[in-house]
Amino acid sequence: MLIRITRLFPLWAVAGSLLALARPEWFAPLKPAIVPLLGLVMFGMGITLTGQNFLAVLRRPFPVLLGISLQFLVMPFAAWLIAVLLGLPPQLGAGLILLGCCPGGTASNVICYLARGDVALSITLTAVSTLLALVATPLLTLLYAGQTVPVPVLDMLLSIFRIIFLPVMLGVIANHFLHDRLRPVRAVFPLISVVAIVVIIAIIVALNHDQLLHMAGGVAVAVVAHNLFGLSAGYWVPRWLGREPRECRTLAIEVGMQNSGLAVALAVKYFSAAAALPGALFSIWHNLSGSFMAGYWLRRVQGQET
Repeated sequence: MLIRITRLFPLWAVAGSLLALARPEWFAPLKPAIVPLLGLVMFGMGITLTGQNFLAVLRRPFPVLLGISLQFLVMPFAAWLIAVLLGLPPQLGAGLILLGCCPGGTASNVICYLARGDVALSITLTAVSTLLALVATPLLTLLYAGQTVPVPVLDMLLSIFRIIFLPVMLGVIANHFLHDRLRPVRAVFPLISVVAIVVIIAIIVALNHDQLLHMAGGVAVAVVAHNLFGLSAGYWVPRWLGREPRECRTLAIEVGMQNSGLAVALAVKYFSAAAALPGALFSIWHNLSGSFMAGYWLRRVQGQET
C-alpha cells in the first residue's frame, strides 16, 4: 500500500500545486519549513546508506567518475545554455543554473530499480555526488550565474553542509549502529519524503502565486529541455563509450534526475521565490519523465527475456 502511494508522487505533486494555487494563504506562511523538511528527506536517504556505498567508487571507478563528470560538468553548462537561449530573466536563469549544479536526486534510486538498472551503482552515484555537492554546487553556481546575480559561495556551502551533508551523515551513522531497529522507519520514510517534497512544492507555488501564470510557460520549457538533455547525455555518452545497456540506463537516470529539493531550498534562501520555480517544476516533471522511461526500459528488458 505504501509503495503504491509513493509511486503516485507526481499525482500528489500536481494536486499539491493546484491546491496551493487555489489557497496560497495556506502554504505561503510555511516558507521557513522548507529547509527542515529537506533535511528530513536527506536523513531518510542517509538511513538507507552504508560506508560501502561511498567506498564502492574504488571498486568501480570508471562508471562513477563518468556519472559524476556528466552531473557536474555537463548539466550546469546545459542549464546555462538553455537559460541563455530562452532568454530567461536573471532570477529564473539563476534558479535553472542552480538546479543544474545540484547532485542526483534520491528518487533516482527508485526509478533505477523500476528500470532494471544497476541499483548499487545508482546508490553510489547519489551518495558520492551528494558529498561532492558541498563544494561543487556553490562554485559552479558562481561560475555560471555569478555575472547576473550575486552568489554567496561561502554561505551557500555552509547551508549545503547543514541541509545535505549533516543529515545524510547522521543517517548513515544511525543506520550503522541501529540498522535492525531502523527497519520499520526505513519502510515508511519514502512516504514521509513524498509528503515533505509535495509540501515544499506547494509552498513554492504559493509564494509565486501572483506571477506563476506569466512565468510558468518559459520555465516549463526550460525544465523539460534540461531534463531531457540529461537523460539523453546520461544514456548515449556511456553507450558511445561501449558501456553495457544496464549501466547506461542507470547513468541516464542519475544524470537526468537532479536534487530539486536542494535547488528550491537554496534558491529561496539566497536568490528569490521566483528562482525556486525551476526546482519546483522539475520536482514534478522529472518524476513523470523518469517513470515513463523506467516503464519503457522495463518493457524492453522483459521483451528481451521472453
